[in-house]
Amino acid sequence: MWAEGGETAPRRIGLVEDHESVAIGLAAMLAPEPDLDLVLTAGTVPELLAAAENSAPLDLVVLDLRLADGSSPEDNVRALRNRGVEVLVFTGADNAFLVRAAAKAGVLGVVRKSEDVPTVVAAVRRAASGEQVVTTDWAAAIDGDPQLSDVGLSPRQEEVLTLYASGEKASRVARLTGLSEQTVNDYLGRIRQKYADAGRPAPTKTDLYKRAVEDGWLPVPERHPRG
Repeated sequence: MWAEGGETAPRRIGLVEDHESVAIGLAAMLAPEPDLDLVLTAGTVPELLAAAENSAPLDLVVLDLRLADGSSPEDNVRALRNRGVEVLVFTGADNAFLVRAAAKAGVLGVVRKSEDVPTVVAAVRRAASGEQVVTTDWAAAIDGDPQLSDVGLSPRQEEVLTLYASGEKASRVARLTGLSEQTVNDYLGRIRQKYADAGRPAPTKTDLYKRAVEDGWLPVPERHPRG
């Protein structure tokens, strides 16, 4: 992209982030960089896309994975890429399922919010130029994705897992599903065996909850600030 006089125009960056402090922080990181211009910030992807309709095209959108509107990484990335905009994930990277979901949707890379300023700026610069940003988190998301949801659960097993892992007792799951409590326990035994066979053991109820979140059967828990 070239400006008048033969100079390279700054890359136009958008940010989707619903925490003001993070948005201010990224703006401060990019402000000294003449080739990077943070031109739009919004709390959701639809808000950013609406604002972008009346501006020059964006070269890159920096996207937080976990947004307060409950949107999924896949939907957000696809919405942006359908408008011709590439995406760099900017996240705490504390949930492997969300990172894998973004990887599947086709983002250019993942950078942690905890990285130092030079690392973040370099990642944004590479992604804004259309290059992949290869990091440890990014590699782990791709290399460590053995199609996690494909552990062979039947629809009934998925239902039992979702109810039980969300906190219900086996007796309550039985009432909700119309099964006997013994059948529910049999299902749970088979579910645990399937996860063990897939190399993802889940011997405890907490482990089953983690597997259900990883595979998308349960939503990612919200983080609440400590009082």
